[in-house]
Amino acid sequence: MLPGVIIGDNVVVGAGSIVTKDIPSNVVAVGNPCKVLREVNERDREYCFKDRKIDYSEIV
Repeated sequence: MLPGVIIGDNVVVGAGSIVTKDIPSNVVAVGNPCKVLREVNERDREYCFKDRKIDYSEIV
């Protein structure tokens, strides 16, 4: 991340991405330079990988 760049709340930044501009809240951003891929949606809050549902009762 470069100095002065702001990353919003609830953002997923892909591994190895180089953030050169501000990233808004609630998005998935990847690449070199880092670009917004898509918005985080309700399905992302329910599932972690493919169709594996998140069991919030197991999270401490």
